[in-house]
Amino acid sequence: MSDDQIYRVGERATAAPEPSAFTPDPFRRARAPDPLQFEVNLVAEAGTKQHKTGSVSVNIPGFSPLTLYCDEQPPVGEDQAPPPLAYFCAGIGFCLMTHLTDIYTARKIEITSLRLEQRVRFATNLGHMRDFGHTTDGKTELVETHVLIESPEPREQIEALLAEAEGACMAHFALRNPIPWTTRLVHNGETTVDRSGNGA
Repeated sequence: MSDDQIYRVGERATAAPEPSAFTPDPFRRARAPDPLQFEVNLVAEAGTKQHKTGSVSVNIPGFSPLTLYCDEQPPVGEDQAPPPLAYFCAGIGFCLMTHLTDIYTARKIEITSLRLEQRVRFATNLGHMRDFGHTTDGKTELVETHVLIESPEPREQIEALLAEAEGACMAHFALRNPIPWTTRLVHNGETTVDRSGNGA
């Protein structure tokens, strides 16, 4: 296979990521009705051009760590892996589908077929504003989700299924609610930026 046909998404990693800026929390089992708390940890490194490699793990026992690859399109990248927003958008859709399938299985709701179609619209001046000496700005303008279900169950039950899945989906929660965030910059071993907010 020639190099221009290689397209890498990821593979199972041999070990979990080892961050140096924080200590991952150990997984602790919860007792009902307390919620299960877990975290996903990522360590990513930049390569040449837009090549990036990330080691990702979910700290729940049974999840294998992953090595994921990321790139951008030419001329800035070489289109040898998905761009970061592809992972972002797929994560939103797949997370909701996980909760839909989990709930209808647990509730014994008969589903003939389930399909999710999603559009996420972004805006950025990357690619032209830098030519004029401006900084780069970007934003997410829209997340549009279509859940297509075929089922002999009554409409009210399928509507309740979607409502429960949306309420359970952690990715959709992050889209719809202010959440705390922090950003820290370590330059040559010294913390030079340390900012945070509540997302509001």
